[in-house]
Amino acid sequence: MTKVLIAGGAGFIGSHLVDRLLARRDISQLVVVDNLWTGTKSNLQHISDNRLEFRQADVEAVDASGQYDEIYNLASPASPPWYMAEPMRTISANVIGTMRLIAALRPGGLLCFTSTSEVYGDPLVSPQPETYRGSVDCTGPRSSYDESKRCAEAMLFEARRTRGIRIRVVRLFNVFGPRTRPDDGRAVSNFITQGLAGKPITVFGDGRQSRSWGYVDDIVHGLERFFWLDGGDYPGPLNVGNDREVPVVDVAHFVRKRFPHCAIQHLPPVPQDPTNRRPDLTLANQVIPGWTCHVPYEEGVDRTIGWFRGLQPAAPAPRMRVPVAANDPDDAPSAPRRQGRPTSVATDPWN
Repeated sequence: MTKVLIAGGAGFIGSHLVDRLLARRDISQLVVVDNLWTGTKSNLQHISDNRLEFRQADVEAVDASGQYDEIYNLASPASPPWYMAEPMRTISANVIGTMRLIAALRPGGLLCFTSTSEVYGDPLVSPQPETYRGSVDCTGPRSSYDESKRCAEAMLFEARRTRGIRIRVVRLFNVFGPRTRPDDGRAVSNFITQGLAGKPITVFGDGRQSRSWGYVDDIVHGLERFFWLDGGDYPGPLNVGNDREVPVVDVAHFVRKRFPHCAIQHLPPVPQDPTNRRPDLTLANQVIPGWTCHVPYEEGVDRTIGWFRGLQPAAPAPRMRVPVAANDPDDAPSAPRRQGRPTSVATDPWN
């Protein structure tokens, strides 16, 4: 029988992946490690399965005794307000956390890692294939996230080359849907929580920045296809996302139709906001043939609105500001680890 660990399993995407893993009969134990930095226990409260064990801990503290047959690493914030608030902690989760998980894998085991389309930076090529090396800024305001993801990818591929470990690396594009935190800070959840609170729907810049919106059910189905159902021996990286590209402002206007009392408010643009994001799925069509994003963003947004309406009390709209300083005090190595939402954040909400 298979012993599995999922780091970040109480998070938005991680908790959906837990559901898919528990549908497998070959798993004898599923250990969820999550420090609840951005994850919540409520994302797992619907599960009643004695194979599931929850441990509240940092990914860097995982038992590294080489006991797990499969490890799934989703232990990183993915929203700019969160990773920009605590950049050192973000780098540690991705780099040191991945190093720790490699040591926790038994010989012959499989380690799967959710990377990000942010490794492509502000792309000069569209759509972005996995071979594109990116247009990135290794010292910019987003670097704590995208550079630590790039480093974790490099670490995994080097461990595969020098130690022969089995890996799967996936690059996700703009996922949204139920179980997102109300204060998540990304576009769809921002727009919905603002609409539910009767506040203006805020768009940074002119909103012509384009993104590829993938509904979580479709994305997690792609993950299970690649990670354990039929991904073969291909290690990645593999783009998984919706290749329908839609401007942010169009999504804002679509959400506003559901909340016609709310105005669209344009705010100053944020620094280094990527102009476009769209996955080239040529390789995905070969590795996981037949997989696609079936849920259009319009339907996905309506489903997500319904889920947010069910939250009690009604979700407050996140308050966000444009960055004004490069030397955020959280950059100091001695910055304390805070729990809860970031309070003053340099942010790009369109990740």
